[in-house]
Amino acid sequence: MMNRTMHIEEEAARCLLCAEAPCSQACKKGDPARAIRAIRFGNKKLASQWVAECSDADLEAAEKACIHYDRPIRIKELLQGIQSEQTAMPEKMPSLEIDFCGIHCENPFFLASSAICTNYKMVARAFDAGWGGVFYKTICLEDINEVSPRFDTVGEQKRGDFYGFRNMEQLSENPAEVDFDILHRLKQEYPTKIVVASIMGKTEEEWIELAKMAEEAGVDAIELNFSCPQMRLAGMGSDVGQNPELVTFYTAYVKRSVSIPVIPKMTPNITTINNPAMGAYFAGANAISAINTIKSVTMDDRASVSDRKTVSGYSGRAVKPIALRFILEMAKNPIMKGVEFSGIGGIETWRDALEFIQLGCRNVQVCTSIMQYGYRIIDDLTLGLQQYMAERGVEQLSELVGEELPRFVTPTDLDRTTIVYPKIDRSLCIGCGRCYTSCQDGGHQAISFDPSTRQPRIIGTRCVGCHLCRLVCPTGAIGITKRIDKKK
Repeated sequence: MMNRTMHIEEEAARCLLCAEAPCSQACKKGDPARAIRAIRFGNKKLASQWVAECSDADLEAAEKACIHYDRPIRIKELLQGIQSEQTAMPEKMPSLEIDFCGIHCENPFFLASSAICTNYKMVARAFDAGWGGVFYKTICLEDINEVSPRFDTVGEQKRGDFYGFRNMEQLSENPAEVDFDILHRLKQEYPTKIVVASIMGKTEEEWIELAKMAEEAGVDAIELNFSCPQMRLAGMGSDVGQNPELVTFYTAYVKRSVSIPVIPKMTPNITTINNPAMGAYFAGANAISAINTIKSVTMDDRASVSDRKTVSGYSGRAVKPIALRFILEMAKNPIMKGVEFSGIGGIETWRDALEFIQLGCRNVQVCTSIMQYGYRIIDDLTLGLQQYMAERGVEQLSELVGEELPRFVTPTDLDRTTIVYPKIDRSLCIGCGRCYTSCQDGGHQAISFDPSTRQPRIIGTRCVGCHLCRLVCPTGAIGITKRIDKKK
């Protein structure tokens, strides 16, 4: 028996997320593209509101208009299949307002300093779409001349969809004066939005000069880019972030030069992030951003530049666990009391953002998923987080900040006296044998498989409760039992 949830989510994942979607244009009484996007970005329980008035004929017309390169999305079946799982929208949605560095933000979702925010029109469109603020693309006093091509991807599940993204892009190509004028205009015309200038200097004098220019432009805060992994000049970017003394000195120089909040941005290209982070803390940093991209290599010739390759930055959903680890390490550091965090790395859905918030972030920055799907994802980021808060009865977003930190302990402190066994739901098992193969070759040989009935069976005397079988099951047929004491 096929798992309905898996079918719905997999079919929604096939959607190309078209601009000016033909399916919605063909539908007279609803917006099926918006409903499918809600499913894709974690709001399946709320998706029906966009097709509530649609007839079968409306959904059939939408499906006929689908321009998928392979076969049309089964829109009618897909959207009718979610009806039983729908949740009513609360009459009043919780507010996502939160203070960050003493600055009041309408929501915690900001554009990360990158290619997604390089000019006035881009940021203005993002603000109009609902983003709470921007960490503008890093401004410097160097002559920036980018390469072509500059992007590459890893792990394409289907055309246009990938879990890893590598970029060789550096800093803003605009003259510094032009960028600061843009930031001034943005703050003037969008006074409720938060505008943060990201800067990078090469010397003490450059850091101070850029910081003062930023403050004069009227920005709300300054981010210090100590972490760009692909600078062509030594002594800039992650070269600084790997040196706690330089982080301390440059942070202190800027703090003494301006009165607005200062937010150093940490590099993940280091063994222990707490060393430079504490340097920033002792220099008076108001908050810390983490992480920037991870130094990486890809081998695809599509990304070669005149037949040459180089090391550059890796981002996307694949880096989220690494980013969370660095946030956790800093948030659990007893020395860095009172430091706020801005989380970056692999944020695509509201659940991703929630994880950063629950580990102590009061603000999150998004980049790669915007490059894939556009500013429009803010709709599902805010909607999903608000619905989650409503379901839990949480009135203020700040209540969620750091709530998961007490659950994290050292490996020594984990419970090693109990076990949780997996169990097979026969109504969902289709007999593929994936659990058997993985357990035989990568686990503890604790599953048998009858080829005649195509039924796996868990051998309790051999099972160690590792749950590899549950993770590889493609239909969700393997669940868990109650935790019990281990047999002695």
